[in-house]
Amino acid sequence: MSIRVLIVDDSSFFRRRLTEILSADPELEVIDTANDGRDAVTKALALKPDVITMDIEMPILDGISAVREILQNQRIPILMFSSLTHEGAKATFDALDAGAVDFLPKKFEDIARDKEEAGMVLRDRVKAVARKRPLGRSTFSASGTPLNSAGTTLGNASSAGRNTSTLNSNTLGSNSLPRSALSRPKLTERLGSTSARSENFKASGKRYKLVAIGTSTGGPVALQRILTNLPANFPLPIILIQHMPAAFTGAFAQRLNSLAKIEIKEAADNDILRPGVAYLAPGGKQMLVEGNESQARLRIKEDDSPRITFKPSVDVTFATAARVFQDKVLALVLTGMGADGREGARMLKQVGSRIWAQDEASCVVYGMPQAIAAAGLMDLEVSLSDIASQLTTEVTHG
Repeated sequence: MSIRVLIVDDSSFFRRRLTEILSADPELEVIDTANDGRDAVTKALALKPDVITMDIEMPILDGISAVREILQNQRIPILMFSSLTHEGAKATFDALDAGAVDFLPKKFEDIARDKEEAGMVLRDRVKAVARKRPLGRSTFSASGTPLNSAGTTLGNASSAGRNTSTLNSNTLGSNSLPRSALSRPKLTERLGSTSARSENFKASGKRYKLVAIGTSTGGPVALQRILTNLPANFPLPIILIQHMPAAFTGAFAQRLNSLAKIEIKEAADNDILRPGVAYLAPGGKQMLVEGNESQARLRIKEDDSPRITFKPSVDVTFATAARVFQDKVLALVLTGMGADGREGARMLKQVGSRIWAQDEASCVVYGMPQAIAAAGLMDLEVSLSDIASQLTTEVTHG
């Protein structure tokens, strides 16, 4: 059965172009288009599509208002298209607040290196969000109050899940899961990893110096839910690697900082890691950890290597954290397409650090956490709703 898509945009050119791209996949069927938000609300109710693609700026009724109205009556995943500007970033986060589950840049050349690759990203993203029905208004609320586990993401080709080089001593990259892995089998029991709800969770007693979190599709909502529920006296520095365009990471860090009790900032070159501060990797660059565990700092590097798809890359940052902090890292891999983070997690595991992964049920896309589980690297599987409390307990009882 095909995935039925409703395209909403006030540009007839964009509607035609998107229709052509999506229709190239036999699994996708564009059932209709709408040229404004009011038209979208009417057609969504009548046609009941599996996925809606939505522009933000439109006449009569804007995209954010349309998202709110549609989700009042129906649970339809909505993929936003956004301009890569500071104002576009702010509007996109408002759309996530309204309940959209994902976003992409409206300029297709900003998400891929060529036309063919851009089409693959778009088609893969639509199919990915179609698998996750939102529960209504998202967790991405101005109050920081968690409401559900629907989520969002990125705006570069990293989420397409295409193959890249494996991480080793010479190369920092990642491999995608094969399509057969998208069946999402339950892996935790036979791999020996554990899962615990907050009421049953007991700290391992291990001592840490750093928390490292990597994520992609669904990450902005997941990160907000975690970070806004951490206490003001959280004792460790946190590094955050979220696949996201450069134009968005500054606005995202500012939004998180305005909601959380801890300090959250977009990482800058030579930032010294301080307890109780979360550092978000800038989009389009790599974030490295240097120094030693008592005086560690971040280096922000330009990266034009064709061998590394993700910028920022979870693998790259995790690998450098392993070199500096050895066995004193608690790493979390959250919702996301592909397998970025698996090889970096392997390096952390080899030096004695612990790896947690988000459970399938609370992921928007169970790709990156599944890669951790399939590789036998996961020490604990945890639901998004439990991560903040379990993380706090783990690092304060070592």
